Amino acid sequence: MVKTNKKYQLPLLDEYLENIQSNNYSTETVYNYERDLNTFENFLESDIKTEFKKLTKRSIIKFKAYLSSTSRTTASNEVGEKKLSSYSINRILSALRSYLKFLIDVDYKTPVTADAVKLLKTEKKYGQVPEMNQLITLIEAPSKFETDPTIKLRNRAMLETLFATGMRISELLSLKREQLDNTGRIYVMGKGKKQRFVYLTPRAIKHIKDYLATRHDSTPYIFIPYRGLNNADKNKKISTNYLQSKIKRYRELLAINIPISAHSIRHSFATYLAENGANPAAIQILLGHESLDTTTRYVHASDRYAEKMHTDFHPLKK
Repeated sequence: MVKTNKKYQLPLLDEYLENIQSNNYSTETVYNYERDLNTFENFLESDIKTEFKKLTKRSIIKFKAYLSSTSRTTASNEVGEKKLSSYSINRILSALRSYLKFLIDVDYKTPVTADAVKLLKTEKKYGQVPEMNQLITLIEAPSKFETDPTIKLRNRAMLETLFATGMRISELLSLKREQLDNTGRIYVMGKGKKQRFVYLTPRAIKHIKDYLATRHDSTPYIFIPYRGLNNADKNKKISTNYLQSKIKRYRELLAINIPISAHSIRHSFATYLAENGANPAAIQILLGHESLDTTTRYVHASDRYAEKMHTDFHPLKK
C-alpha cells in the first residue's frame, strides 16, 4: 500500500483493522477493507484535499461520485481506468461505514456518522445457471484439453470437487489432505472462520484419488501449482486467478455462451439441489451461509426449470 500524507491519514485505522481481524474476519476481507479505506484516504488527499476531521455529508456524496469516475486514484495510487461496478462501490462504502461505526464505538469524535454513508441502490440480478449438460462438459474439459497428464488430473479433480461440494473457490484452493476423511467428507473452515462439513460425490472422490496417486511430495495442500514463482514452496497454493482463467478458457473452447466462473459453479450446485427437492435449510448449511435469505438468492430456478413449471402447472396449459 502507498502511504498517504500523514495529514490525510485516517485515525485509528490500524486499531480498526486489528478489531475486525479479532472478530473472525478472514485475512482476505481484512486486506480488502484496508485497500478500500486507503482509497478513501487517497480521495481526501488528492481530490478534495480535506482532513478527516473536516469531513461533511457533502464530502461523502462527492466520494460516491469519485468512485463512479475513471479518474479516481486506487489504493496503490494508480489512476483507475475501468469504471467500478455498483457491487464494488458498495463494498468500499460498506468498509467506510464499518470504520465509522468502530470510531463511534470507541468514543472517537467523528465528523459524520455511519448513517451518512448511503449505499447505491442496485437491481437484484440473478446469474444464469448453465444447463446440466454444459456443466458436465465443462467439468470434464481438462481431460479433453490439457496435454500435461498431471495438470489434466489436477484440474479435473478441482472442478469435480467444486461442483460436488459447492465450496467457495478460496476454500477449495486452501484444502489440505488432513481435511478429507476416507468417506469423502471434508471439514471446512469457511468465511468468518465458521466450521462446516461438505461432501464429495463418488466421481469426485475417484478423481481426487487419481490425482493424489501421482503425488510424491510432503506438501499439505491437496491441489498444488507446478509452474510459476516459488512453485517448489510447500506452502504455495494455486491462485484464484489461475483457476478462474482456466474455467473461462474451457468455456470458450466448448463454445458455451453462458458466463461460468467458480462462483457460478457453486451457484449451480445450490440451484440443482433445490430443483431436486433439497431442503433450503440443508443447502444453507452446505454453502456455509449465516442467513437463509442469502441462500434463497442462490437457489432460484433455472430458466429450463421455470419453463417446465410453467408448462406443467399453468391453468390454461391445455
